[in-house]
Amino acid sequence: MPYTRILVHVVWATKVRKKLLTTKNRHRLFVHIRDYSSSKDIHLLEINGFTDHVHCLISVSPNQNIASIVQLLKGESSFWANKHLEFPEKFSWQNDYFAVSVSQSHEAVVRNYIRNQEFHHSKKSFEEEYQAFIAKYGFSE
Repeated sequence: MPYTRILVHVVWATKVRKKLLTTKNRHRLFVHIRDYSSSKDIHLLEINGFTDHVHCLISVSPNQNIASIVQLLKGESSFWANKHLEFPEKFSWQNDYFAVSVSQSHEAVVRNYIRNQEFHHSKKSFEEEYQAFIAKYGFSE
């Protein structure tokens, strides 16, 4: 059995970044995503977000890839959300996502960042966070 520890910080947004994730909906949706992850052997270490996006810290197993994990989580969770939560319109996720590796030495920092999304976004919008990610990780739009 291989021993691996590959940590990935993944972020994705609601379709056109609509602020559909109320506190109540967010909590229920994130609990569901955590439960669903477990049922699919996806090692979701941390999940949180704000009104228009979600952050996850995932430990990727040797037989998994990031694209498949994100597709599973986004697809199933939007289906579940439309069936079990109340929204003023149909809920869906944006196609894009960020995924960056996290070193063991920064795991606690990333976990803390994910846990404190409400506080973080009282000072910085998701658009500002998005632009900072683009710059920090050298992504091109």
